[in-house]
Amino acid sequence: MNTDPADNKRFPRITDEMVDALRARIGERLKDPHVAWITEATLDSCRHYALGVGDDNPLWWDPEYARTTPYGDVIGIPTMLFSCSPGGLGLTGMPGIHAMFAGCDFTWYENIRRNDPIRSEAAIKDIIEKKTKFAGRAIQQIHHIDFFTPSRGKIAECNLWNFRTDRDEAREKGQKYDRTKDPRTRYSRQQMDEFLSLYENEYVRGAEPRYWEDVTEGEQLPMIVKGPMTVSGFIAYVQGWGGIYIRAHKLYYKQIKKLPALAIYDDYGVPDSPEAVHWRDDFARMVGAPAPYDYGSERCSWMGHLVTNWMGDLGFLHRLQVKVRWHNAVGDILYLRGNVTRKWRDQGAGYVDIALEARNQDNQLSADGSATVRLPSASQR
Repeated sequence: MNTDPADNKRFPRITDEMVDALRARIGERLKDPHVAWITEATLDSCRHYALGVGDDNPLWWDPEYARTTPYGDVIGIPTMLFSCSPGGLGLTGMPGIHAMFAGCDFTWYENIRRNDPIRSEAAIKDIIEKKTKFAGRAIQQIHHIDFFTPSRGKIAECNLWNFRTDRDEAREKGQKYDRTKDPRTRYSRQQMDEFLSLYENEYVRGAEPRYWEDVTEGEQLPMIVKGPMTVSGFIAYVQGWGGIYIRAHKLYYKQIKKLPALAIYDDYGVPDSPEAVHWRDDFARMVGAPAPYDYGSERCSWMGHLVTNWMGDLGFLHRLQVKVRWHNAVGDILYLRGNVTRKWRDQGAGYVDIALEARNQDNQLSADGSATVRLPSASQR
């Protein structure tokens, strides 16, 4: 790879050979060289992921509160499973080609219990070629991951996907951003105070049961907000999620020695992690984004937060599907909403389907998706 900052074509390009080699591995169980950030659902790991998402429901982190619930102890926030698979973000293959996290389809069968050891198995499910406005040629890479505990077997599974894109082409298409102008939205103090006050009134159902019989189709979920986006917020998420390619000093040297295409050299000739797009303006612009932006798995977790706030502690998040549509750049504010689309029963249990949507301060669609929740019956009152 040419690392000379003066060379406009500094990164590898997607080739037919790369795509064919990756497609030949469909169905292969991945042996990832990285260790999952979370291998056991300790109190600290449950708490750290909830803190990174910005979810203050004490069910995820307060043992004293959790002892008053039917679970008898803390349980893990469902989306913390993002942290439990080293190869789960679909980054296998295509060295030097940027990966944009684009969505998830999770199904949970059991809660994550405190101190559960968690093991994952990942495989490439499909490779699909796309043409995008953002970066031209792109490869959608879909991974399937199963999650297991020793005592209960498979507790969840998911499909996760990203788009592999040419950094150079994305940067060239991103030249539409005027580099002489600050891409961030500016807010008056009054505007910011009004927005931040929404956190005071965030609805958390908590210990009050939401019964299936009391839900109506068309019902709106209480909105939650996220933001304004800051690098500090992105780092808070990484503290819970654990960056795959964030390493320090000798450990980073060993990583890029083994995987040299990971290193992105800045204008000072210093190699840094590809994840630096989330906190460095120059790296974000290298991949066609106007400014540092949030993690895709973070946004999926925010959608889960919206749903678990509404369903209450006795509800069970059975499925969550999210499609990431656009970057949430530093300074953006996100409004997350949902509405009940269907009520149904299966083997005596009551389920609710929910449509989800997240839009920024300019009403631009950031993510959309759906969820399915199992709720207790009024007969349990």
